Amino acid sequence: MDKLGVWILPGAVVLIVAFGLVRRVPVFDAFLQGAKEGLSSSISILPTLVGLMMGVTMLGASGALDMVSSFLGPWAEKLGFPAQALPLALLRPFSGSGSTALAASLFETVHPDSFAGRVISVLMGSSETTFYAIAVYYGAVGIKKTRWTIPAALTGDVVSMAASAVVVLLWFPQPGV
Repeated sequence: MDKLGVWILPGAVVLIVAFGLVRRVPVFDAFLQGAKEGLSSSISILPTLVGLMMGVTMLGASGALDMVSSFLGPWAEKLGFPAQALPLALLRPFSGSGSTALAASLFETVHPDSFAGRVISVLMGSSETTFYAIAVYYGAVGIKKTRWTIPAALTGDVVSMAASAVVVLLWFPQPGV
């Protein structure tokens, strides 16, 4: 089975090229045109991504994320969400790489098999980098007004945050809970 996995990607490329040749498509010209369009899309969304990355970096470096987490932590605990996972829940909609790094650092303070560690794991797998996705997809097609997208996506983020704690409690009952 391991040898099959090595050949899947090259096989797919060969099949695509062969299909194009059978259909008499100028494969190399089509590839160049697609690469050119991809490059122009990347350039058009670059300012949005730079602004988003700068904002995430400033949020973490300023201590604002820690301040908001410490303020909301007691209320999150009362609702059944571990306060240790709150910084991740707040950062996840903004940055995928930042939230991955934060999750790794959180696992240095909480055990991965603890309630908080499991909630962190489920949250990482069940939530989206909302603002990054909106910046990339809407920026690529030039949409300026997001209308209901951000409220709906943030509602999904809040639901995934609550559901991550509920799912962990259902699948891994805690002693005394």
